[in-house]
Amino acid sequence: MSNKMLSVNNTVYKCFRTFQNSSLRGFGTGSPSLGSVSLKGRSCLTLKDFSSEEIKRLLWVSGDLKHRIKHEKQYLPLLQGKSIAMIFEKRSTRTRMSTETGFALLGGHPCFLTSQDIHLGVNESSTDTARVLSGLCDIVLARVYGHSTLEELDKEASIPIINGLSDLYHPIQILADYLTLQEHYGSLSGLTVSWIGDGNNVLHSFMMSAAKLGIHLKIATPKGYGPEQSVIQEAQRLSKEHGTQLLLTADPMEAAHGSNVLVTDTWVSMGQEEEKKKRLNDFKGYQITMQTGSVAKPDWTFLHCLPRKMEEVDDEVFYSPRSLVFPEAENRKWTIMGLMVSLLTDYSPQIPMLKF
Repeated sequence: MSNKMLSVNNTVYKCFRTFQNSSLRGFGTGSPSLGSVSLKGRSCLTLKDFSSEEIKRLLWVSGDLKHRIKHEKQYLPLLQGKSIAMIFEKRSTRTRMSTETGFALLGGHPCFLTSQDIHLGVNESSTDTARVLSGLCDIVLARVYGHSTLEELDKEASIPIINGLSDLYHPIQILADYLTLQEHYGSLSGLTVSWIGDGNNVLHSFMMSAAKLGIHLKIATPKGYGPEQSVIQEAQRLSKEHGTQLLLTADPMEAAHGSNVLVTDTWVSMGQEEEKKKRLNDFKGYQITMQTGSVAKPDWTFLHCLPRKMEEVDDEVFYSPRSLVFPEAENRKWTIMGLMVSLLTDYSPQIPMLKF
């Protein structure tokens, strides 16, 4: 082969590697044990039930699907012939759109059920509903008020149940947050996430999983609005087990100090409308602004699961380059797809493992 041909081949190879590295930023050797992790047939009610390796596997599958479908324009009918029942006691833009479009994109058939279509525990017991749906579809995603409803569905169903949100946990939101941070920072271990706001279901899901990924967690909530004590105790145990830091305070600036990521959420959740006036008064001083970020690390970013209100974070932060809220919203789709594929199939990712 001529020297000229060798030179051309080397140039083409280098160009290919450059493209490959840029399109797969944040991917690497990962943990060899992730390849043997199987979640098929499992339910996902809370990330408390998932190990470090299992959460990493979910993120790896999600990143893989995003790369192959969005960037490589591949068609992957992994859920062809399957259907999902989507039970919504609470409305949602992101949960409905991500699940419905994601399941359809994978070749499956989503069935959306509102309180007008199905009355859990009213016209029909949750036990009977779970058994009926087990014979009619392959998986259920339920967005409910009480977490006990999900537990009853899971107990009686013979198919996987996914928590689309409950009063206690919101695991599918946190998976999207982790994928977003992994994409931005290149890895998760060693990051410090600061939660500034209400001690709600989203925070609970952070607390049940952050330490498993090597993430330090700082939490600032007003007095009387902290996370549930049982969640605190479990988070403390996980932090000790995985060697991470866990701070609980009432001072937003203390929580933000030295942080990589500032996170907040609504101060008034659905069902709390009567408390709005009192809550807005009790949360004074908790709005995230550039002043809050002034004590964070130079590379700090901002997350919010949406919908957002001005009192929670000002426009300067929300629409700044530091804000990852819109990539975070998009990743709701890729992570719910990754979760559904993992619970329903034996799919193995084709791209290198993520760096954690």
